[in-house]
Amino acid sequence: MAASLDLVFSALADPTRRAILALLLEDDMAVTDVAAPFAMSLAAISKHLAVLAEAGLISQEKRGRVKWCQLEPDGLREASVWMQGFGQMDGIDLDAFERFLQAELDQPPAPPDEGAAPGG
Repeated sequence: MAASLDLVFSALADPTRRAILALLLEDDMAVTDVAAPFAMSLAAISKHLAVLAEAGLISQEKRGRVKWCQLEPDGLREASVWMQGFGQMDGIDLDAFERFLQAELDQPPAPPDEGAAPGG
């Protein structure tokens, strides 16, 4: 399970791949149509599509001379179930936690203990 989640989250970490998934929400698309909105080569888009396919987020099939891409909603199901576990965090005040962390980062470092021996 962890390996497949790693693949899914790694694939979703890239904004181009997320944009490709958004395009495929509308309908199946030929690879050339997927590539059209992006300012990158067809080879670069093909690499992104390979990552998405390896993660199980899309499937590809050849229809005649054209390679088509299709969204695979089941690919996101495991990640969705995993993330739903974090819905239990409703009671945590994330703004207060952020303020706490910022205050900690803003504090100057504590001076070294003068009674301690050097190096330890």
